[in-house]
Amino acid sequence: MGSTDTTPTDHQRAQAVEAALGKLDLAAKVALLAGADRWSLPANEDIGLGRLVMSDGPAGVRGEYWTAEDPSIAIPSPTALAATWDLDLARRTGGLLAQEARRKGAHVVLAPTVNLHRSPRGGRHFEAYSEDPFLTGEIGAALVGGVQDGGVATTPKHWVANDSETERFTVDVLADERTLRELYLAPFEAIVRKARPWGLMAAYNQVNGHSMSEHDELNNRVLREEWGFDGILVSDWTAARDTVRNALAGLDVAMPGPVTVYGERLVAAVRDGRVPEETVDDLARRVLLLAARVGLLADAPAVVTVTPDRIDGEALAREVAARSFTLVRNDGMLPLSTELGSVALIGAAAAEVRIGGGGSARVFPTRVVSPLEGLRAGLQPSTALSYAVGADPRTHVPPFAEPLRAELLGRDGEHLASASLPDGDVRWLGRLPEGVGFDVLGGVLATGTLVPRVTGVHRLAIRGAGRFRLEADGAVLFDGVVEFEGTDPGGAFLNPPEAVFELDLPTTAPVEVRLRHTLSPGSGFAGFGLVSFSLGHAEPVGTADELIDEAVAVAAAADVAVVVVGTTDEVESEGVDRDRLSLPGRQDELVARVAAVNPRTVVVVNAGAPVLMPWRDDVAAVLLTWFPGQEAGAALSDVLLGFSEPGGRLPTTWPADEADCPVWEVEPTDGRLAYDEGLFIGYPAWQRRASAEPAYWFGHGLGYTDWAYEGLDVRLRDDVSVDPGVSVDPGVSAAPGVSAAPGADDDPYAVRAEAVVRVRNTGARPGRETVQVYLAPDGADRSRPDRRLAGFAVVSAEPGQVAEARVPLPLRAFQTWGPNGWALRPGSYAVEAGRSAADRPLTVALDVPAAG
Repeated sequence: MGSTDTTPTDHQRAQAVEAALGKLDLAAKVALLAGADRWSLPANEDIGLGRLVMSDGPAGVRGEYWTAEDPSIAIPSPTALAATWDLDLARRTGGLLAQEARRKGAHVVLAPTVNLHRSPRGGRHFEAYSEDPFLTGEIGAALVGGVQDGGVATTPKHWVANDSETERFTVDVLADERTLRELYLAPFEAIVRKARPWGLMAAYNQVNGHSMSEHDELNNRVLREEWGFDGILVSDWTAARDTVRNALAGLDVAMPGPVTVYGERLVAAVRDGRVPEETVDDLARRVLLLAARVGLLADAPAVVTVTPDRIDGEALAREVAARSFTLVRNDGMLPLSTELGSVALIGAAAAEVRIGGGGSARVFPTRVVSPLEGLRAGLQPSTALSYAVGADPRTHVPPFAEPLRAELLGRDGEHLASASLPDGDVRWLGRLPEGVGFDVLGGVLATGTLVPRVTGVHRLAIRGAGRFRLEADGAVLFDGVVEFEGTDPGGAFLNPPEAVFELDLPTTAPVEVRLRHTLSPGSGFAGFGLVSFSLGHAEPVGTADELIDEAVAVAAAADVAVVVVGTTDEVESEGVDRDRLSLPGRQDELVARVAAVNPRTVVVVNAGAPVLMPWRDDVAAVLLTWFPGQEAGAALSDVLLGFSEPGGRLPTTWPADEADCPVWEVEPTDGRLAYDEGLFIGYPAWQRRASAEPAYWFGHGLGYTDWAYEGLDVRLRDDVSVDPGVSVDPGVSAAPGVSAAPGADDDPYAVRAEAVVRVRNTGARPGRETVQVYLAPDGADRSRPDRRLAGFAVVSAEPGQVAEARVPLPLRAFQTWGPNGWALRPGSYAVEAGRSAADRPLTVALDVPAAG
């Protein structure tokens, strides 16, 4: 999987790297190790080194300049991709990210995020894959392989144990070595060994007393020496804090630039003997190797020299979304009949869907298809579609819906440039329109025309930090400073403050609205290459009670009610953890009241991570759509109307109640966050709790057909030694009690056994099934989880047909970490096949004796 980089050109790259390195003096070598600006490493014409550009990329590639003038394909969130359990789809998604990166001139995509869903409160879980390290590693390796097959580097992140957001810059995560090895390091190890990423990103946090950018043991001993990682280790932005400790711990690149802990400080540290120059050589050598791999170093052949075939980004985003949608409940209501007379679509997110989470994963999409637009296009013309807001969970005023004209102003108010914006979001990162420099920018004047559809009291809002002046039809509504209260340096961007003002409009005549933002000369945003604020507008609406009453009346009159509920950017975003799992606002009440008047109610959950659903047993169907990317409404229409099957399976267990969650705490105590639960997060923790079960288990998900699990064989591989007392031919199905003795091996992912699962499509429609195989030890050692996912496969079959899923079981599935490192754990195992961690109808016993 991934680019193996073992051809003769590997030797040519190595030679070119050494030749280039030999031409550089100390200062020139050090110059390679820090950002020239926010997103790039500097060029060096003397050695034929080009400028290397990095870009955020978990759910779309921003490029060097984040602006609506250069939009991106917004793909579904990482939790959605993991919900597909489809490695081919993940790899193709990686190919799309590479294509987008090349289009935007980026050589490194800062993705994927492979931290674990330790607690459901983690605010950035939408950007990570799963609670399970095996599923995370498999999806992550497939995506890395797809990106790098496109000639673009990746940086799996955040290395390591960055599993929550509270005090994320300083928190010290305390975890024993076994917990680190078997859980949090495991997906990184799988990706490094299988996909050979050309980069990795060190997290902000500490682990057991050492910042990750300064962690000699994990960076040099484990990552490089043990796993053989030869890519760059880049800091998370502003995470490099100590010149000597960073260099000695193997941090190759400190970002962003130009002012970092490297540069002149590192030169001085070498000259006074605190850092050996050989260490700088190692760091620079890895940076040059990255440049060679992506084709930026003279005389060094790039790993990929032929541009892959073009991918239709919008079509793939739609496919991934539909495959990720997870149907957790269905009484037969879905798919909807094409003969429906009327459908009521309800919910704020039905008209303004949330396509992605907040923070560095956000991109400007090429377009957004809302559920309302998707269903209008998908339903028969004879089907009446009505819409009601019902309950709006947003606490912030939405952005101005009409286009704006932005004028960039100098320090003295002079005109510098103009730009058109599609809506009320005014954001530029890295570059300003018409080449204006951030050093001369004094302010921005955004102007638009409000054409009210109704009379009454409208609301205008400023969302952003700093000095603003807001005018409507020449009247000044505000002239002052909007203050940000918080300690997160990025909080004014990730979670900006808001000021709201009322505007009484007695007529529907157009109103000119002007918002001027003045940047102080020393403002952090100006110096950081970022302008970010919004002009918001909301029309008069009824009271909260009136909105729900209206939705209930609309639902009662319809054949089917589809209610779209979800989280907001205040709930799921980089920079903040969740304080509760309930849906914000009065959305639970909305669902309950709609279901009471229409038993044919389908609930669509637009959230990137688990939410509580107290009404789940009272509705006809529940469909989880995660953050579905820009093609959200088109994919939803496909699935609701049966043109596509919901292919998703839960990558994370969904609780029924907050009090039942095995791991809840994300707030550090005196700066430390203890992972005292050890190995027991996710479904292994739930399986040890006799007092409560989750709402839906890891791996759960329904399709539009039924499946019967008819047979399970465990076939031993030719290279697996077998207990000499048992007569078993390699490749023959193992009966209960057969012994397989995998010995020590340099490759922990070498296949040691294969589970062959036969499933029959017993329904009336073609379908896809995600076959999951779990490995359960005999239970004598209570320090081990009761079972763990060991493999999976996605199969398809026509009605009545049998599909055979061949699921490899790696050596690592039979190993645990101990005082002497990884060791085979002999004993009796149950190989279990089924549809989720709780639904495993087939079992075969497998005896694993001690090696040798």
